Amino acid sequence: RGGNVILYVDPGLNTLHHLQHNVHHRAERGEHGGGANRTGANAADLRIPVPPGTIARNADTGVIVADLTQPGQEAVVARGGRGGRGNAAFKTARNPAPRLAEKGEPGEEAWLELELKLVADVGIIGVPNAGKSTLLSRVSAARPKIADYPFTTVEPTLGVAEVDHRQIVLVDIPGLLEGAHEGVGLGLEFLRHIERCRVLIHLLNGASPDPIGDFEAINQELTLFKPALADKPQLVVLNKLDLPDAQARWPEVAAAAERYNLPALAISAVTGAGVVEMLRRVQTMLDALPAPEAAPEELVELVPTPNRKAFTIDEIDEGVWRVAGAEIEKVVKMTNWDYYEAGMRFQRVLNALGIRQALIEAGIEEGDTVQIGEIELVWGYENALGE
Repeated sequence: RGGNVILYVDPGLNTLHHLQHNVHHRAERGEHGGGANRTGANAADLRIPVPPGTIARNADTGVIVADLTQPGQEAVVARGGRGGRGNAAFKTARNPAPRLAEKGEPGEEAWLELELKLVADVGIIGVPNAGKSTLLSRVSAARPKIADYPFTTVEPTLGVAEVDHRQIVLVDIPGLLEGAHEGVGLGLEFLRHIERCRVLIHLLNGASPDPIGDFEAINQELTLFKPALADKPQLVVLNKLDLPDAQARWPEVAAAAERYNLPALAISAVTGAGVVEMLRRVQTMLDALPAPEAAPEELVELVPTPNRKAFTIDEIDEGVWRVAGAEIEKVVKMTNWDYYEAGMRFQRVLNALGIRQALIEAGIEEGDTVQIGEIELVWGYENALGE
């Protein structure tokens, strides 16, 4: 058997950068069999690590083939082909030494699009330069890029905070702008990460001329992108309390949060004032939510399995018939046409799958051409098909 291609969750990853410049991944072929009825060894699976929160879609159909959120999850995204059988597999009492062997079945091929929605307990959202990265670096060992200008953070950063001997996973969502739900400032990419967060810290810039307006604008973007995002539990946090302007605006911000029926507090990410209280408040909010669903431990097969024996017949030109179907096309690829007995076996497969009878009912005539996969055969009634 050829190797499978498997995506698996590596909790140590939080980006897809390791796959950005290496887009082709191929598992090894199985080994050839040998004399004395020796079976070739199966190939090892190709295992590709991805971060928690990775969604894999078929690039042609858009169908989700894997949604990997928790350590321990993995999914087969391309199966290795079955090894071809040697002549011993076709031995019968009437034919103890058949001149017949199969080729190996081709493995599956697919183009996949990978999307990352980071999995975190808490998402830190807000306008650019609100101090989200400074806050994350204050409460965790994460070291995001920090500078005194907007858009320092251009991709989400994960960090783990600890309060009262309990851990909280936080993600710093890059600053959102008005129009983010339409893609302004990479907003669509950033908003998707919020979907997997259970609680949001809505961080307000205490030095902003209008922190309440900033708060309302960001919530409007959440609603326009997906109403469920705006319904997530939020803790409103006014940052930069070490500045006089922020201290002066705190009563107004607290009153606005109360109008929206949201809890609020003020902190300084620079000095650490109020940060522990903030984490405890967040932990209380998390405790009030239902526990997230646990990931299944077994291998998850998410690729839809079609009816492989189904087939279609179309007359694509006068006297030319096209037979299409997963099972019969697989048989064509595995048939070694160098052996006469292989052709005879192929006719028996056509009968077993009902293709011969279906062609007759469709009106095929002797001498017509039948296309199956990459081969063309000539129809003859005496032996069903003849080359």
